[in-house]
Amino acid sequence: MSAGYIDSYYSRAQSDDRRWPVLRGEVDCDICVIGGGLAGLNTALGLAQRGRRVVLLEGRRVAWGASGRNGGFVSPGYALSTEALAARVGMAQARRLYGLTVEAMALIRRRIAEQAIDCGPLQDGIVTAAWRGSASGMRAHVEFMNAEMGATLRYWPEAELRENYCSDRYGDACFAPDGLHLNALNFARGIAGMADRAGVAIHEGTTATALRRQGDSFTIDCAEGRVRAEQIVLCMSGYATDIQRRIRAATLPVATYVMLTEPAGEALAASIRAPYAIADSRRAGDYYRALPDGRILWGGRVSTFRTPPARLAETMLGDMRRVYPALRGIGAEVAWDGLMGYASHRMPQIGRLEEGIWYCMGFGGKGLCATTMGGEVIARAIAEGDESWRLFQAFPLGFAGGPLKPAIAQLAYWWMQLRDTARI
Repeated sequence: MSAGYIDSYYSRAQSDDRRWPVLRGEVDCDICVIGGGLAGLNTALGLAQRGRRVVLLEGRRVAWGASGRNGGFVSPGYALSTEALAARVGMAQARRLYGLTVEAMALIRRRIAEQAIDCGPLQDGIVTAAWRGSASGMRAHVEFMNAEMGATLRYWPEAELRENYCSDRYGDACFAPDGLHLNALNFARGIAGMADRAGVAIHEGTTATALRRQGDSFTIDCAEGRVRAEQIVLCMSGYATDIQRRIRAATLPVATYVMLTEPAGEALAASIRAPYAIADSRRAGDYYRALPDGRILWGGRVSTFRTPPARLAETMLGDMRRVYPALRGIGAEVAWDGLMGYASHRMPQIGRLEEGIWYCMGFGGKGLCATTMGGEVIARAIAEGDESWRLFQAFPLGFAGGPLKPAIAQLAYWWMQLRDTARI
């Protein structure tokens, strides 16, 4: 495990351990990006590639939070379904919003290939499986996405799904051949390396403690230094602080959990026969993938309480064994949690708070692709005057509910769990 990152599959497989310095003294720049997760890194990279002088501040290490410890699924779209998106903003705007993530997906693949980002093992293809007993609508979803969004999804009836994933918990499924699975931390660190080479001044271990406007510019105070910038981009999401209280109040921090199993050996072939990443269609369902070495990367559950369960690995193993009883004898090597930012509308929060202050956050579990999109949208807005960011004005910051919202959201999740259990 690398110092500074939590113990996880990703930190154990970290391809490099480059550090960036703490900010000391005073610096000037065009734009200061606060937050070194994928949203901040992609924003900083996009701005630097467009000729802007950028300083990025990260309180811990780049991709220390959910960006470097998630499930590793990369696919177009948002946490809000595309059908629901179209119902809210109309088909034309939904196509434009979805198209932004398709463009981001192509950019991600291009960056990995051209910059030789060591974020494997890479595997194309993501399956979304319907939990048995639910009204899946999978066939209708595939038809809608292919006809209206230009997607290339494939419908899998139960027989085809069972050939690949031998569980009686599932009904039918859809297969997205353009989805991707990768090592999230190595990918994020690869983007950080690109940003550094493009001229971004990255500072780890540097928490922004105060933000104030001074005429047409801003001053950001840190423990040992200070940044003067013409514009600010806030990318703190689930780890937002009181540096800007409206930003913190707009996002609900939600924890999710991931586990790495021991090698499953022959038991794996009796359960998971396909190399694709797979998630089930429940609101807080399981998501997992069999790795080439026979281990399984298994994620699931959500919680608004930041403290992980006392026996997290055993809890996750129990979830896996309920889906695949043949894996009953397989243990866990390590389990960990990650904190994501959710908005009540389940769309990213991308926009301008006031003149000179931008935000890019709240990706709600779909961030590996959408953060690349968000970074490009903000970078084009600042550097080129592009108006694409206004597409997200239909999804404003809002208010995440204050002190009672986490408890209310947790009760709702427990209710969904009870409904899911009733179908077993």
